[in-house]
Amino acid sequence: MKFSDFKKEFKMSMEDICYEIIQDDNNSIKVKNERVGVKKLKTIIETAITISNRKGFHAMSLRELCSECGLSMGGLYGYISSKDELLEVIQDQGRRLLLKVMDTYGNEKESSIDQLTRAIYTHIYLSELMQPWFFFSYMEARFFIREEQEKSIETELLTEQIFSEILEMGRLKGDFKLGDPVLTASAIKSMLQDWYLKRWKYNRRNISVDDYAKHVISFVMAFVKGDC
Repeated sequence: MKFSDFKKEFKMSMEDICYEIIQDDNNSIKVKNERVGVKKLKTIIETAITISNRKGFHAMSLRELCSECGLSMGGLYGYISSKDELLEVIQDQGRRLLLKVMDTYGNEKESSIDQLTRAIYTHIYLSELMQPWFFFSYMEARFFIREEQEKSIETELLTEQIFSEILEMGRLKGDFKLGDPVLTASAIKSMLQDWYLKRWKYNRRNISVDDYAKHVISFVMAFVKGDC
């Protein structure tokens, strides 16, 4: 799999997620025109993440967000009533997409090796497409309100669980030779995080997302097969 192929196969867009958020009865977002509402919500989320990754979410004011979005305060309040609600919307948007894409690895017809390979490729390529959100979610987690901190932790554990379940199944089938699937999954997660947290390092070395994905898979496969 290559990143270009993933982008072609990847069907869910930011607009799709914003539409789901607007349709969710559990939030306070109510719009008359869904098409316009989706477009404005997308702008609000993307602008908030951009500002936050530049100076920190806690330092961003709603007035500053309005200025960069081109919205009035009244217009912004039609979508969110506070920074806490904005944080919830941003995090829900990312979690929905991440879990929807990653939660596809229970096909017993595929070998454990194929499942693990596909899961690693998918996570790295998805983090490439959504790098600002992944970076935001990781870097800002310590400032989140308690409820959002717990959701962030839960999301990370769920993604690790996907890998640990594949590893455990592969161990039971005899495809993998490893001791602790949970610790191995945690180590894999750390390598995946390095891509979206330290992009400057790989850009400086002219390492592409395809190069990085191939290297991680080669490294992981050598370990889980007992070749190293």
